[in-house]
Amino acid sequence: MSEPQIAQKGPYVQDCEPGKYYWCACGRSSKQPFCDGSHKGTGITPKMVEIDSRRKVAWCGCKQSDNGAFCDGTHRSL
Repeated sequence: MSEPQIAQKGPYVQDCEPGKYYWCACGRSSKQPFCDGSHKGTGITPKMVEIDSRRKVAWCGCKQSDNGAFCDGTHRSL
């Protein structure tokens, strides 16, 4: 399995509507923070996240968060 690439050293902060989102876990997507299929062959798969109400989300951009798809501040130590 490949290691995830750092897409950016900071979160992608977005207002999200309720629904299913596929967060890019590999860091290779050109549609960050979401999957575009670029993970194929890496052994890394996107994470499905279901948002149940409209809210602001800080998606992890460094792909190193211990909080899955959500930023936990790990990017500050990279």
